[in-house]
Amino acid sequence: MGLTERLARGAAARPRRTLALWGVAVLIALALVATSLHGLSSNSHVVGKPDSTKAEDAIVEAFPRTAAATKQDVIVVASSRYAVTSPRFRTFGKRLALALLATGKVRDLRPAAVSPDRHSALVSLRIVSDSGAAPVEQVVEKAKGAGFEVGITGYRTANHDFGKQSQTDLEKGELAFGLPAALVVLVLVFGAVVAGLVPVLMAILSIVAALGLVALISLGFTLSVFIVNMLTGMGLALGIDYSLFVVSRYREERAHGLVKEDAIAHAGATASRAVLFSGSTFVIALIGMFIVPTSIMRSLALGAILVGIVSVAAALTLLPALLSIVGDRVNALRVPILGRSLGRADALEGRFWRRIVQTVLRRPAISLAVAAAALLAAASPIFGLHIGANGVSTLPSSLPSKQGYVLLQRTFPVQNPEPVRIVAVGGNAAAMHRDLVRLNRQLGAAGSFGAGAIQTSSRGDVALLTAPIRGDAVGGGAVKAVRDLRARLIPAIFRDSAAHVYVDGITAENVDYFDAVTNPTPYVLLFVLGLSFVLLTVAFRSIVVALVSVLLNLLSVGAAYGLLTLVFLYGDGAGLFGFQHTHVIDAWVPLFLFSVLFGLSMDYQVFLMSRIKERYDDSGSTQAALVGGVASTARIITGAALIIVVVFAGFAAGKLVMFQQMGFGVAVALLIDATVIRSVVLPSMLGLLDRRSWYLPRWLDWLPHVEVERPPSPPSPGDAAIV
Repeated sequence: MGLTERLARGAAARPRRTLALWGVAVLIALALVATSLHGLSSNSHVVGKPDSTKAEDAIVEAFPRTAAATKQDVIVVASSRYAVTSPRFRTFGKRLALALLATGKVRDLRPAAVSPDRHSALVSLRIVSDSGAAPVEQVVEKAKGAGFEVGITGYRTANHDFGKQSQTDLEKGELAFGLPAALVVLVLVFGAVVAGLVPVLMAILSIVAALGLVALISLGFTLSVFIVNMLTGMGLALGIDYSLFVVSRYREERAHGLVKEDAIAHAGATASRAVLFSGSTFVIALIGMFIVPTSIMRSLALGAILVGIVSVAAALTLLPALLSIVGDRVNALRVPILGRSLGRADALEGRFWRRIVQTVLRRPAISLAVAAAALLAAASPIFGLHIGANGVSTLPSSLPSKQGYVLLQRTFPVQNPEPVRIVAVGGNAAAMHRDLVRLNRQLGAAGSFGAGAIQTSSRGDVALLTAPIRGDAVGGGAVKAVRDLRARLIPAIFRDSAAHVYVDGITAENVDYFDAVTNPTPYVLLFVLGLSFVLLTVAFRSIVVALVSVLLNLLSVGAAYGLLTLVFLYGDGAGLFGFQHTHVIDAWVPLFLFSVLFGLSMDYQVFLMSRIKERYDDSGSTQAALVGGVASTARIITGAALIIVVVFAGFAAGKLVMFQQMGFGVAVALLIDATVIRSVVLPSMLGLLDRRSWYLPRWLDWLPHVEVERPPSPPSPGDAAIV
């Protein structure tokens, strides 16, 4: 008796004790969420000492007052009717300043610049915190009108608006759309309302328990605010999918005549075993993200890992206990037409998918070639994939920081509130100042930067050049300018200097962030592929099956990358889906997408291959096993995929571009995986391998045998009744 079967039997034998333990855990989690889940950050930083961090440390030590003002915002006041020097403009500015100071959230409010036409003024300010940006934005919004345009943008307001929009997307996309849509799919798959509600309940409890763990960890570590979005989305997807597999197997075993306790135990020995292995693969794939030294990547991975572990634990313990209490009432409230076949042993056999697999196996080579060619064609745009960051310029136009950014670009195109800071340390004071003056001239001539200001520390050993950068501080133009600054301009000007020169600022930090994400990519890929291969080999005891599984996942991931590039970067279909046409894919998306897709698609692979092996043990025929395995799991796998698709469609329906990209990528990849891969590519590939058994041992013979104990006769009507 395996571990998962023992857990299922133990939980089913003591259901009320199991439910009570889970109830206590959920209550503790709710208390932690209410009291401790605070202080999440919308910023991402690189772990360690990149160039920007060295610059920041030098600035903090040599110029403490300048360092305190680095995270600033700006307010633009513009009027086509009044000049800056007019009494009306001055009076308006004074009233606005008093209202801003009255919020108690503003520091260092001071004039910064006047536009060449003398009709716009720029004011810099420092907001005490991201949450403090809310009342400041309200003051700016109320000040609009009476012949004046007013806008605010910068570090704190952008962070606040990103966090605010992520919360809105969570409520509208994942909870208001994803959860109800998943319930509809479940009811259609199961043909009964109660059976559909059980996986949703498992998912909600898993999310709450995992959020409690996040709250506990946040007491000691700084986590990204986006961990909540990721945890909720992955919790809905994994919690529902894992429960779907177990509940469907339980109902199937009851239909075959097993009594309730044996049906739960057998579901534990088969479906729960598949859940354990697929969940383990998912966790291993996400652990690879910790190789990437960035806070947002590690936060997102942590959220997905925690909810993945809790979802597996719930499917292995809480669900058997719930099924023990509910019993055959899980089939209550049947859906007309769809619920008529409940209780029949062949209810899950899909005739449509059976015919497809039979057709594929008649011409496996042609089927494989056509499907593989289509997937490779979908993947071909991947060569145009470029990573970066989608900053304030991609926020919805209804948000204050986006409105302020647009006004700033119109009136002060090179007065970005997030300038570049170039610090020279350890050289001769006069030489450093002279070199920075030369650099300042070249930056102004290049057109990407505005006129800068130079400071020298009191001891003369540190010099600082602060220069505004044109456009979105994390946009492609700014990033390219900072890369050129580091790679070409600074080495050329300081080649004869003994000074160490570093570059800081939001743009420089993002350049370091992009490098921190892309440089470890080969190691992450090797880690995920290698450990997934080992785990699958252990699970199936077949190198061939493990290799096939890895190859198929790479095909679906590659197709997702290609379609992601096609829609977002080339703009083909972006308007149709309501997406923004951007110039880059957010830096964290491709690598995170790879790990998530690799983990999620293993659910279907393990579930399907386990069923194929069972059919092979019964019939001894590879073709019968493939046809029967796919046909008997098609409804469940398709339903599971649709659930994840609608959950991540909630991500894609939001307004944050990075989650649009991630949600679209996951949804497309899993649709491909659950249809083309499972019904065409996998059967044709395994069919060809079986035909080549004269030089390759039969792959199915390497798989572990699953004992299926059937009762010699049907149970009594009272035990077997399907309500």
